[in-house]
Amino acid sequence: MSNYALTVTCPRARGIVAAIAGFLAQHGCNITDSSQFDDMQTGMFFMRVSFTSEKGADLVGLQQAFTPVEAEFGMDSAFHDEAVRMKVIIMVSRFGHCLNDLLYRWRIGALPIDIVAVISNHMEYQKVVVNHDIPFYCIPVTAQNKAQAEARIMEVVEQTSAELIVLARYMQVLSDEMCAKMSGRIINIHHSFLPSFKGANPYRQAFERGVKLIGATSHYVTADLDEGPIIEQDIARVTHAQSPADYISLGRDVESQVLARAIHAHIHRRVFLNGNKTVVFPASPGSYASERMG
Repeated sequence: MSNYALTVTCPRARGIVAAIAGFLAQHGCNITDSSQFDDMQTGMFFMRVSFTSEKGADLVGLQQAFTPVEAEFGMDSAFHDEAVRMKVIIMVSRFGHCLNDLLYRWRIGALPIDIVAVISNHMEYQKVVVNHDIPFYCIPVTAQNKAQAEARIMEVVEQTSAELIVLARYMQVLSDEMCAKMSGRIINIHHSFLPSFKGANPYRQAFERGVKLIGATSHYVTADLDEGPIIEQDIARVTHAQSPADYISLGRDVESQVLARAIHAHIHRRVFLNGNKTVVFPASPGSYASERMG
């Protein structure tokens, strides 16, 4: 049996869940997991349904047959084959902890994605990437060539048919044009001290202020730097007895885990944009993400 997922966003209304369940039953499908959220404030409804096709229904046929239901409720919907891995590009600069963590999770099968390329503005991680049989692209970025560099990045995106870009500590600001073109398809990670400790050495700044919590935030990239819709966050406690080096080490661990969980949620279509926020449905029972990925 094929395992599929249906994602739905639409204005809230009575009868949506019944219509979806009835449609799937009529087409020989059995629901295995379902999550929904009716947002009273925004007036929007979000739903994700996992199901098996027990009578050989295919995605194209289901999407076409679903058109009347979609039209009735004004839905933005999509059917997905859960066996198909999302094509992902990872971008990194000179901090490699998130890249190395993602490569490890990918290698052991804990992060089911297809890494089609790694892009960097430096050469430090070429060897480790090539050793994983993944294409590596070094695209230097300067104030003078920023537009050309970004055009080259988009060429790689188009050539690889990448569906998601992950900024694994890529320390360059993307243009408004690229953010708009890839809206909802670029995920970033950064420490959660912002906006308090900007610029260089944020962990040392935090240490000097006696911060007691170290955190990380993963979010979708928008034109507003580091202010896109948040997908995942976490924290670690620190004490007065720890050093700036301890802060950095703990911060790297938190960043790596938070980014991996955000990617996991996105590739399984559990994240829905809801204005400036997101709706993130929990992983289904049995998923390793339910164990907080780390």
